Amino acid sequence: MTVAGGEGGPTALRIMLGGQLRRMREAAKISRADAGWQIRASESKVSRMELGRVGFKERDVSDLLELYGLTDEQERVRLMELARAANNPGWWSRYGDVMPNWFANYVGLEVAAKLIRTYEVLFVPGLLQTEAYARAVVQLGKAYLPPEEIEQRVALRVTRQQILTRPNPVRLWAVIDEAVLRRPIGGSEAMCEQIEHLLTVSQQPNVTLQVMPFTSVGYPGAGGAFAIMRFPEGDLPDVVYIEHAASALFLDKLEDLDEYAAIMEALTIAAAPVNDTPGILAEALTRMKQSS
Repeated sequence: MTVAGGEGGPTALRIMLGGQLRRMREAAKISRADAGWQIRASESKVSRMELGRVGFKERDVSDLLELYGLTDEQERVRLMELARAANNPGWWSRYGDVMPNWFANYVGLEVAAKLIRTYEVLFVPGLLQTEAYARAVVQLGKAYLPPEEIEQRVALRVTRQQILTRPNPVRLWAVIDEAVLRRPIGGSEAMCEQIEHLLTVSQQPNVTLQVMPFTSVGYPGAGGAFAIMRFPEGDLPDVVYIEHAASALFLDKLEDLDEYAAIMEALTIAAAPVNDTPGILAEALTRMKQSS
């Protein structure tokens, strides 16, 4: 693991460090309250640190490592480097004015993931959207936003896509409902461009795209859209992400992960086979061109 300037970003690094501190505290049989006393903070502050929801003061990390009895100097140096890296802002911090905290957390995890499995029922997944399509999605119900804010939101969405083409790209497995291909977001011309982009990007070795056709009953437990992220570091568990209009859920309990993994597996079986995707997209493109 590279802790300085790596792809993981501060969100993932905070979760990794927090998880290690929690395991060390539990191994030392020390309560959160006692740990909080050591760093002049509350029990809830220690809880938030262990969950990776707040930044880390280097002094606090050093004091906790001493309390937990860490004597391995090399490990101490590694953890202190991790604490410093976890406080460095990610590239997405420059979009803070147009991005709520819960979505900033998601982007940080997305950047660190090695595999993202996602199911979409309304829109093309953000990582596969063209600029014109993304702009149309951003403007849906938000036409009142200033043009510069709209462009910032579009730029954020497009910049996120660099994880698909970086030297160590994330693997994306997306299942989209056929309705996504029929809905002319941004108009027929923008939608044709979007479908052509899907045809191109789905040929990348790290991208798998399936379509849930209208002829399939799908999977009754699927509900709405969600994403499951898996990470290369053993210290970071899988995370299920479910976005709402003004908030999001991050699930990492084993029972939740098992349920959503089963749902995702069922969706990939119910959807048209991967080999059928080019034909389905080509047919959707022809239909869209005819409707324009």
